[in-house]
Amino acid sequence: MEIGKQLGAKIRLIRKQQNRTLEEISSYCGFSKSLLSKIENGVTTPPISTLMKIAESLGVAVSDILEDNKEIGTVYTEVSTYKDSNGWIKTEKGYSFYAFAAGRQDKIMQPYYFIAKKGEVKSHSLSHKGEEFVFVLEGEMRYKVGKTEYILGPGDTIYFTSLEEHTLTPITDEVRYLAIFSS
Repeated sequence: MEIGKQLGAKIRLIRKQQNRTLEEISSYCGFSKSLLSKIENGVTTPPISTLMKIAESLGVAVSDILEDNKEIGTVYTEVSTYKDSNGWIKTEKGYSFYAFAAGRQDKIMQPYYFIAKKGEVKSHSLSHKGEEFVFVLEGEMRYKVGKTEYILGPGDTIYFTSLEEHTLTPITDEVRYLAIFSS
């Protein structure tokens, strides 16, 4: 089953287990019932900020939606696991991500590896609970937090409160970065 369909099916399963409606969850999240239906049916794959809102509305962690396995203790990930993995999720906003240690229970942070390609990333503003740390691995991007825009290149970092609206725009053909979200 395709990742987007698996993701949607997992969201629907959790929502139905809680005896909650599409309208209730979408209203809590601040978007349309139609969008949530498209996500649940695998028609669209949401960006991380939307996944975070859905998870919060369901009272679960994003990792509960992304993974079935629940690990405790140390989670080791070899480069081959994500380098050529089918575990990458391509969002409707034009970027792809891989969630490290998604199966780890009771995390206070969630690390992600993102790939954003120039011309594919759709202009959109993100906002969600928590804090965020971004470390650029390759390429360059404009990263706007609130009203301030930063140019980030390899080795540059930014740390901010995720409730502040933030956007990214690749400058080079591709930008790869590590982002760590905390709740």
